[in-house]
Amino acid sequence: MHGTMETVLAADVAKWDDTDAGEQAARQPETPFRAVRFAGLRFTPMSVAEATAALAARQQDAPFAAFVTPNAEHAWLRRHDPEFARCGEAAWISTNDSRVLRNAALLGGLKLDFAPGAYVVRDLFREVIGPDDALTVIGGTDETIAALREQFGLNRIAHHNPPMGFIHDPDAVRTAVDFVAAHPARFVFVAMGPPQSEKFCQRVIADGRSTGLGLCIGSSLTVITGQLKAAPDVMEHTGFVWLYRLAREPRRLWRRYLARGLWGLGYGLWDALRLRLGLRKAWPG
Repeated sequence: MHGTMETVLAADVAKWDDTDAGEQAARQPETPFRAVRFAGLRFTPMSVAEATAALAARQQDAPFAAFVTPNAEHAWLRRHDPEFARCGEAAWISTNDSRVLRNAALLGGLKLDFAPGAYVVRDLFREVIGPDDALTVIGGTDETIAALREQFGLNRIAHHNPPMGFIHDPDAVRTAVDFVAAHPARFVFVAMGPPQSEKFCQRVIADGRSTGLGLCIGSSLTVITGQLKAAPDVMEHTGFVWLYRLAREPRRLWRRYLARGLWGLGYGLWDALRLRLGLRKAWPG
């Protein structure tokens, strides 16, 4: 089993390394930010404050783009879902949402800043978004929207909640894409997990009618409104939030953390070893 995992990880890294520089360059999004690569993922090395400031500074009428926050599960998804991999490559900003991957990167001598979606979203609402700013939310419940309105005094939230698994239903996707186009907003919060949120933002980009930023932020809105109880501080700061969440929802989350997450950690440790031995570079070019 150990040898098989090494072979798979090595093959995945080799597949990335064999990509010629021209093809890599062709896939780069139009972004002024330098990217670093780790565990097969593309990251924009930013702190929470830097990411928040960058999102706030982007022009509202700029063509629609995506903000994503990869974690260990994304490393697994990237390898098994080519469309999802392309979404990560096309994101305008892609910040690290995993203390586990951050610590693995440190083993390879790479500093991978930590800027999870929940922290960035929290600071956007506290420091950037005003009561009369137009916002669009795709996903989430009516209760969550009501809590946002009350907590932050928001007056202009457009909300559409697609059916479960809507990304596989072309009509449901079209309805959601049309909703975003019909409700221009500085920020479009895509309140669903991967890979749906990233794939949906790519559909909006491909449609070409919308402006603003699509933020792939999972359950962040329920966290900042207090509907989803945050992990204790000691678990939050030691990288064991995954264990806290797994203990609360084992049937729903075991695959994410015990299967996909561990594979992602394996990719990270393999990459850290290669970085430490000088077998690859984290920074392209």
